[in-house]
Amino acid sequence: MAAGEFWDIVVITAANEKQELAYKQQLSEKLKKKELPLGVKYHVFADPPGAKIGNGGATLCALRCLEKLYGDEWNSFTILLIHSGGYSQRLPSSSALGKIFTALPFGSPIYQMLELKLAMYIDFPSHMNPGILITCADDIELYCIGESEFIRFDKPGFTALAHPSSLTVGTTHGVFVLEPFNHLEYRDLEYRSCHRYLHKPSIEEMYEFDAVCRPRKFFQQGFAGSDIPSLKLEAEYVYTDSLFYMDHNTAKKLLAFYEQIGMLHCEIDAYGDFLQALGPGATVEYTKNTLNVTKEESELVDMRQRIFHLLKGTPLNVVVLNNSKFYHIGTTEEYLFHFTGDSSLKSELGLQSIAFSLFPSIPECSTNKPCIIQSILNSTCSVKPGSVVEYSRLGPDVSVGENCIISGAYVKTTAVLPAYSFVCSLSLKMNGHLKYSTMACGVQDNLKKNVKTLSDVKLLQFFGVCLLSCLDIWNLKVTEELFSGNKSCLSLWNARIFPVCSSLSDSVTTSLKMLNAVQNKSTFSLNNYKLLSIEEMLFYKDVEDMITYREQISLEITLNRKQSDLETSY
Repeated sequence: MAAGEFWDIVVITAANEKQELAYKQQLSEKLKKKELPLGVKYHVFADPPGAKIGNGGATLCALRCLEKLYGDEWNSFTILLIHSGGYSQRLPSSSALGKIFTALPFGSPIYQMLELKLAMYIDFPSHMNPGILITCADDIELYCIGESEFIRFDKPGFTALAHPSSLTVGTTHGVFVLEPFNHLEYRDLEYRSCHRYLHKPSIEEMYEFDAVCRPRKFFQQGFAGSDIPSLKLEAEYVYTDSLFYMDHNTAKKLLAFYEQIGMLHCEIDAYGDFLQALGPGATVEYTKNTLNVTKEESELVDMRQRIFHLLKGTPLNVVVLNNSKFYHIGTTEEYLFHFTGDSSLKSELGLQSIAFSLFPSIPECSTNKPCIIQSILNSTCSVKPGSVVEYSRLGPDVSVGENCIISGAYVKTTAVLPAYSFVCSLSLKMNGHLKYSTMACGVQDNLKKNVKTLSDVKLLQFFGVCLLSCLDIWNLKVTEELFSGNKSCLSLWNARIFPVCSSLSDSVTTSLKMLNAVQNKSTFSLNNYKLLSIEEMLFYKDVEDMITYREQISLEITLNRKQSDLETSY
């Protein structure tokens, strides 16, 4: 590609140095295999140690890193900034290697979220003034506009994409209150000005601030060949946010502010704290909207107010995409629905039920199918509809129930994985030795839910069963030693209940035994095992070994396909 036709820089944010290293290892593998566009500078920037700073803080931090690396040179760059700094607790199969490296069920080799982002935004840089496009690692924006139309990011201040959504969806997103517009019919692409931005408003607030739109006529062809857009714009609707752009001058203003404050000690939200300050209707009220203000949050109120006064008066331009959809794949529920259910995303992206895998065929008629990604399954395996298997080997007579997520596993022998199981194996480097541990729980388990005291551990649930009952089944005692990290924040995330083993297959087998024991109310003692929490697994993770395992599976699939091609050509 010629200069100006693609990004000058792609930045991925990471939560800490450990995650930064994991991302760099994966980027370097992809570049080595020419799976990413060359001629682009790829960077990973970790949040500084200490308090969580949110994606707004990570944005400020990334600006400082760019300034250090490039000085004034970055004034002329188009930059893609992808926020991928979370621990993905709601989709823990992405916790070890990162949300931006989540595998998608298409492509050979398999596409991951990073490649999809680069492909989706391929037209943006050539219609963009120097500045930064900010997006999250686990969302997908698809849109349809006229062949001669382009989305332009060429106005001063901020420019955000907007998608028509139901009022219910609006309560979990940012909602734009647009300035009046005199066109009677919809166009696929409209450039509008924003009066104010509401962050996760209630439905009452949407009405109060005039965010709710009423139907206009729509003459253009609908999305994915349908004759009306995905949201039937006959009903009332709101415009919700996804990615946004800031021009270079605005980025410089934010950087100067960050240099002045030196260190952040609270979470800043790039959407809630930057965008709510914009537009002529913005008021300072939102900055105080923190329930039960703690010491840390009192600093947050002050920081929000300073950002409000810094950005007040900066324009917020909105690119309205009337024929578009926004998808989020950040939870186990969303992941299973979009990959295996009756999701429109499957047809729009061409997602496959069997992607780059060796697996006996799936009956064509069924709507709900399993989804197999870069895996090798024995011909006597069965995988029920609604389950995803990725980067795994399943041997003879392995039976996977419905709505399971199986990642990085090796199941050698006959095994039953109960419906709604979540099974994800990690390679670990402990004291210089290669070990393995497999997190096994329920796909609906809430790993983030926490209690403050040991006496409240009974409120936590593992596979729908009270954690206390599970600990009895595994012959474990409730002590402080049972939890890693912060002892006043006890959860499934930091419960030391997952066995460490010397081989991958033993690790999966052992974790399945503890899962089956809970299901069958039998006993399986974990007393003789070294046990880790998911939090600790991520600390000890051996990224190199996990990449090697995936690579071995890939090579075997490729060789098998070549062999099949040879046999059919004779």
